[in-house]
Amino acid sequence: VFAEQEETILLSGPTGAGKSRLARFCHACSPRAQEAFETLDLTTVPEDLQMAELFGWRKGAFTGAVRDNVGCLGRAEGGTLFIDEIDKLSLKAQGGLLRVLEERTYRSLGETSGERPARVRFIVGTNANLTALVRSGLFREDLFFRIHVLPVRVPPLVERRDEIVAWAEHMLERRHRETGRSSGAALSPAAQSLLEAQPWPGNLRQLDNIIRRAYALFLVDAGAGGGAV
Repeated sequence: VFAEQEETILLSGPTGAGKSRLARFCHACSPRAQEAFETLDLTTVPEDLQMAELFGWRKGAFTGAVRDNVGCLGRAEGGTLFIDEIDKLSLKAQGGLLRVLEERTYRSLGETSGERPARVRFIVGTNANLTALVRSGLFREDLFFRIHVLPVRVPPLVERRDEIVAWAEHMLERRHRETGRSSGAALSPAAQSLLEAQPWPGNLRQLDNIIRRAYALFLVDAGAGGGAV
């Protein structure tokens, strides 16, 4: 239901729980599915460049701006912009994002020809307690209320044990296809039970790594004349 709307979705949950996957799913189920899906991961962007990455810039807008850059909003034109780790956004950039969400327009750094329309749907993700950050003054209350429209909590994998085998089989099939093999691949009942019993502190990311490791060891065993997982 939320995926089909135009309002902002707030995905909260622990690291590796699948927020980025869910964001892509929401985009794929939305009226914008045929348009661009752009991700801005704020853990990879220094605070002083957050505004530039979000809004883009014109050549010469700042030291190092040797060419124009349309920014994430420009690249997501008509589609969906997923801003991950929104809690890492600086207070200055929070003000800029709030204005975009309210006015639906923005201006690239160094732009002199006026405002551009922000024709994007926003999805934001966080593994932090935004309410606590608001109380401590590290996150703007007005921005919190503006993004807290369609909230979705993504539980840790340990709270979704009924999904573990399905996810593991999906990851195994994906890895198997990557090798170019035409035959099928499946988990043994013993492997399924073992996976369901684990605590999974690293969530889906940890599960994916375990499946890849098991598959690599299986290939070694099969090459040596084995074949059982």
